[in-house]
Amino acid sequence: MLDRYGPVPIYVQIADAIQEQINGGRLRTGEAVPSEAAMEATFGVARSTARNVVRELRERRLVHTVQGEGTYVGPMGVPRIRQTKALYLEIADDIAARIRRGELRPRRSISSEKTLMLRHGVAKVTVRKAVAHLREQGWVFTVPHRGTYVNEPEKWPANKGA
Repeated sequence: MLDRYGPVPIYVQIADAIQEQINGGRLRTGEAVPSEAAMEATFGVARSTARNVVRELRERRLVHTVQGEGTYVGPMGVPRIRQTKALYLEIADDIAARIRRGELRPRRSISSEKTLMLRHGVAKVTVRKAVAHLREQGWVFTVPHRGTYVNEPEKWPANKGA
């Protein structure tokens, strides 16, 4: 639990929590640490605070950052453990599963970009990629300046041409 009113800065408290995960083996060498967007969502902090967390972890020599890829446990040069599936595909699969289960109904909007960013702890570009993927498959359609909606079942991938 973060102490938002105590003498230790929030970013140091979060860095301490991530260091505990590293020391306890829950985050292994080569694994990605939570993204800035994930830290924002998990800890309810601003992006600048998340950046300070990463800087603090680098200064402690616990992590290294690869431009455009993320921040990983261990020194520069250690083999990175890459995700087996792109995050945007995981998000798209989650939304498609919710559509199949009837949680998201035809002609009703899916969650907003902001909500999806917070739910999945990702950046806006990742959410937009997920929604674009769903649109290409036929799960959803987008109305400019209104939102993205669930398509009719006959347009869903398994039902096309049926």
